[in-house]
Amino acid sequence: MEQDELDQQSTGQSVDIVAGHAISPPVENNARRVPHRDVTPATCATCGAAADSNGHEATAPSFVFAIGRVEMRFPTLAVEKEFAQATSRADTKGLTDNRAVHAVLSQPTNRYILRQVCWVFTIEGLETYLLVPRDPADYNQLLEAVRPHPSPLDIDVVVGMRGPIAPPEMCNGLMVPIVAFDQIYSFDRDALIGALPGRKGTKGAKSKDSDTAAAEELFDRFMLMADNAGSTDEHRALNYLAVRYPAVYETVADAFERDSSLTSVDVQPSSLSATRNIVDVIFSFTNRKTDVVDKFFTRVDVTEEFPFLVTKMSPYFDR
Repeated sequence: MEQDELDQQSTGQSVDIVAGHAISPPVENNARRVPHRDVTPATCATCGAAADSNGHEATAPSFVFAIGRVEMRFPTLAVEKEFAQATSRADTKGLTDNRAVHAVLSQPTNRYILRQVCWVFTIEGLETYLLVPRDPADYNQLLEAVRPHPSPLDIDVVVGMRGPIAPPEMCNGLMVPIVAFDQIYSFDRDALIGALPGRKGTKGAKSKDSDTAAAEELFDRFMLMADNAGSTDEHRALNYLAVRYPAVYETVADAFERDSSLTSVDVQPSSLSATRNIVDVIFSFTNRKTDVVDKFFTRVDVTEEFPFLVTKMSPYFDR
């Protein structure tokens, strides 16, 4: 009986231990089968693969590239009271509640509280993930997400690896998937739009206003796409383009100048997906007067945790 239990343990899933939590990546639709290799956690940063029954293959982890908001929550009443005591010792006179929270958590003597609270990632107001840093030093990235002057336009981008559903005791009964993150980008929508370069060959305030309006509309449409939790290949590619590829916004602004509407954004596997996982993101524009459809596309490699551009924005022709 004891030998059977040992055999079952030896063929079970391997896990990553991140900040005291076991991260065992589930098989998602962006998971792939990869050859099994003898590696150790010290030599493999993404060693969360699940071995199959014969031990010869492993399932690649499920990656996340999500856009939403990071929120701090108290997992227990004791942690909430401890934070209240830390606040009473700090000089918070004249500060708003948000500024007081940021000031208290920023003090080195209160860093232990950063490790005690739970960090919830919400998308469109829905609690989607619990965030855990893969490196304890990355708690500073969570602190940056606690803004002293929050705005409804604030945006956080989380890049990491998705794990199992959190146990109810982890965050006051909240049961959502755990994400062990490697990177968090915190900014607001206006900063993102303002950082986009203007279209080539255009000048003047009117052109700038048109570009800004086009960028805002496209970004909002990315965010409103159904079920975009940033965990599938399609959504990871879209989210990557939304925050890392300015040419997408230039293409949409040019289409509006041609009196065309953005009618669809489609993502499909690329014909180049032989050894790597590459997707084509296709933007369709329909002329408002003639109904003629023009298509443009770009390719994104989503094989690993960090997506990257393969092909720049180009005209697309149906095969």
